[in-house]
Amino acid sequence: MVDTAALLDAYDKRMRMPGGAVPPGTTHEHDGPLLRIAAPDMGHLRAPRDVGVTGSELNRLIARQRDYFQARGQAVEWKYRTHDLPADLPERLTAAGFVPERSSTVLIGFADHAAAEPVLPDGVVLRRTTDPDDLRRIADQQTEVWGFDCSWLTDVLASRIAADPGQIAIFVAEAGDRLACTAWMIYQPGTEFVALLGGTTLPEWQGRGLYRAMIAVRAREAADHGYRLLHVDASPDSAPILRRCGFHEITTSVHYQWTPPASDA
Repeated sequence: MVDTAALLDAYDKRMRMPGGAVPPGTTHEHDGPLLRIAAPDMGHLRAPRDVGVTGSELNRLIARQRDYFQARGQAVEWKYRTHDLPADLPERLTAAGFVPERSSTVLIGFADHAAAEPVLPDGVVLRRTTDPDDLRRIADQQTEVWGFDCSWLTDVLASRIAADPGQIAIFVAEAGDRLACTAWMIYQPGTEFVALLGGTTLPEWQGRGLYRAMIAVRAREAADHGYRLLHVDASPDSAPILRRCGFHEITTSVHYQWTPPASDA
């Protein structure tokens, strides 16, 4: 029997604050319990499970983050988990103008359990890449699948590589001149965790095992590098596949996003 409470505790202690090299053009600043991440594309706020302040003090903390990014002319998102404290944090974020996006299921898997030789459909080649042209193609593929502009992803991946190429591994499953599936992983230095990110498959290739192959190759990579636990914030489409691969649900996450008002100019 897997102790999901222990997995949640490890997640809360190790996966709340990003570690390792900071990508070029990004700054990390602390404001009380929060880590404020100012990246070229947008802002990100990370917090412990319990931010440790309540009432008007919490309102002021939230407002400071909103106002900081408003001055930068940037959107910002606060990553909230449904077991976070205080319990009224979502209401206070909403009152400050933050809007909840679709929730994700947080799952943890064991690298040695999920690691395997990836099984690929005929005509598909899976490879690791840092090539700048591939990064652009990954962004284009994600834009095609999700239906909104993901061009920013090219720079995000490139900056991760520039900060520390040993901290990220990027994979593409290629069918002819098409990227049928793309995914990457971020090692969390000083922890047992690797974050699995980006797993996206073209509609015409869905249901043919490519997402599962990406899980297998990244789990194998993690295990080979001595990392024990795999973390995913999973969409409703991905969560069932991950459960079948032995991942365990520990909580739910929601990004609360604040967007600067449109200029009157």
